Amino acid sequence: VQLQASGGGLVQAGGSLRLACAASGYTFGRSAMGWFRQAPGKEREFVAAISRSGRSPVYADSVKGRFPISRDNAKKSVSLEMDSLKPEDTAVYYCAAEPRAILTRAPRSHPTFYDYWGQGTQVTVSS
Repeated sequence: VQLQASGGGLVQAGGSLRLACAASGYTFGRSAMGWFRQAPGKEREFVAAISRSGRSPVYADSVKGRFPISRDNAKKSVSLEMDSLKPEDTAVYYCAAEPRAILTRAPRSHPTFYDYWGQGTQVTVSS
């Protein structure tokens, strides 16, 4: 199993970045996918998640309306479009997979439900 995150970098406040996560080694279409982040000295926190079908994504309040999540089951990838970035968005961003998600259930926000994790990609937002 491999989750390869990419797209991080350094950007000024107000700017945009697009994170992508390429999955392999398991049945992507049966998994819910999530993005989490961890800033220095802080616990890992939920950012966004998307169900197997791509319907009804869920978001942390801090990113709602700014970070739309999407997935392409044919390409086995999930993306996070990060707009209107703020310095407090600075963190390492991780994609994660819940590999046996129930089709009709909304995606979940707690990291304990996610079995597979990528290596993380650094996002730094300067003020």
